[in-house]
Amino acid sequence: MTTSADISPTTYDSRTPPRQHVLDLDDFSRAEITEILETSSSMKEILGRSIKQVPALRGKTVVNMFFEESTRTRISFELAARALSANVVGMTAKGSSVEKGESLVDTVRTLQALGADIIVMRHSAAGAPYLVTQHFQGSVINAGDGRHAHPTQALLDLFTIQERLGHIDGLRVVIVGDILHSRVARSNLWGLMTMGAHVTLCAPTTLLGPADYWTSTWPQVTISYNLNDCIADADVIMTLRLQKERQQTGLLPTLREYTNLFGITTERLKCAAPHCLIMHPGPMNEGVEIMPDVVTSMQSVIEDQVTNGVAVRMALLYTLAGSSRHDE
Repeated sequence: MTTSADISPTTYDSRTPPRQHVLDLDDFSRAEITEILETSSSMKEILGRSIKQVPALRGKTVVNMFFEESTRTRISFELAARALSANVVGMTAKGSSVEKGESLVDTVRTLQALGADIIVMRHSAAGAPYLVTQHFQGSVINAGDGRHAHPTQALLDLFTIQERLGHIDGLRVVIVGDILHSRVARSNLWGLMTMGAHVTLCAPTTLLGPADYWTSTWPQVTISYNLNDCIADADVIMTLRLQKERQQTGLLPTLREYTNLFGITTERLKCAAPHCLIMHPGPMNEGVEIMPDVVTSMQSVIEDQVTNGVAVRMALLYTLAGSSRHDE
């Protein structure tokens, strides 16, 4: 295990083949995820110090290229890069040459010429980060692409679960909410199942889609349309944000009905085990998919998820930069 005391610009202990990009968790092995989680523990120890910074990425340039609005992910990556002493550049579509019609490929080539080492990218188009990797010599981290993937959210969720419950293998995890449109759900499915968890997807049929859409890719996944049936056996309940426009497009009759059937309430949690964790990737619609008193309950680890996001993203930046150092 790489300890925090060993983290420096010249040391890198890799027990898995060096990785250049983080685009989703579908190509991560169990050993690789385990190593990222262990490195995240070291990074969290650094964040607990009075001086929350180490020189591991000194001289490296990280560009946060966010073409979608973001608070948690964008700030988390910025804090992570600065904690590792990287040069950090923030970029959005607004105010950039993108507004003048510059293509994504041209933008990436410009960043390449300016000396960027790592691009952290959020984009509304699924697959956009994959396109960037074809035109960028450095590393790319997918910070969310359309409905497709959000690998860093899934990794921080895994880290939070392991930190609280001590393991992931064999745990019963229920993902509830707008699963069909969720990049978080897809990446978590890859991560949780790779680490040996038993996953149940629970949602109205209109927010889940055909069962074989999920079971054809993840044969071990369980499909349920009744949250009460899932609660009793759950070690973790991960609820997803319900986008209110789903009601406007006819996918839900009313928000009240959704809350009655799928909302995480204190009354509903009385049937769950006392150790059951409540998670949410944010932003939340309190009073719709999750009640305010549940958010602040002892079972909630929602604030832990936000805190752990910095440590996990530090671990990823360090690992990718370390891979390039290892090759030099």
